[in-house]
Amino acid sequence: MTSDRKIRANRANARASTGPKTARGRLHAARNAFRHALSLPVSSNPVFFEEVEALAHEIIKENGNAELKELARRIAEAQIDLRRVRHARHQLLSQALSADPEDESEVIPRHTSTLARPNSVMKEVPNSELEYQVTAILAETPRLLTLDRYERRALSRRKFATRAFDAACR
Repeated sequence: MTSDRKIRANRANARASTGPKTARGRLHAARNAFRHALSLPVSSNPVFFEEVEALAHEIIKENGNAELKELARRIAEAQIDLRRVRHARHQLLSQALSADPEDESEVIPRHTSTLARPNSVMKEVPNSELEYQVTAILAETPRLLTLDRYERRALSRRKFATRAFDAACR
C-alpha cells in the first residue's frame, strides 16, 4: 500500500516535469513536428490531395465501391507521404553535398584524422573532397534520422493499408 506522503510527492514531481515552462519553450515544442512539414496530413494541401485522388483512381480503376475507394485513398496517401519524405531526404543530401568545401562560412567541422580511408574510393576522389562529403553527411545525421522515422511510418501505413485493401478485394 502506497502512503499518502508518497502519493503527494509523486504528484508534485509529475507537476514539476510536464514539459516546457516558458512561452518560448512551449512555442518551440509546438513547432517541432512541423520542421519538415512532413507531419501535416496530405489532405491539408490541395496539390497533394489531387495527387492522392489520381493515385487512388489508378489503384481502384473503375470497379470499386465506397469502401474500396477509401482503402485506395489510404494507400495513396501513404505513398505520397513516402514520396515527400524521400524528396526531403534528397534535398537535404543535395544541399549538404553541394556546399563549397573552400567556403569558410560553412559551419561543418572537419575531422580529417578520424575518417576511414578505403583505398578503392580514395583513388577516385581526392582526399579533401571525400573528407568534406563524409563530414557534410555526418553533420546531417540527426536530420537524416528524423527523415528515416517519417519514412518508416509511411511504409508501415502503406503496408497496413495495402493489406486491408487486399482483404476487402477478396
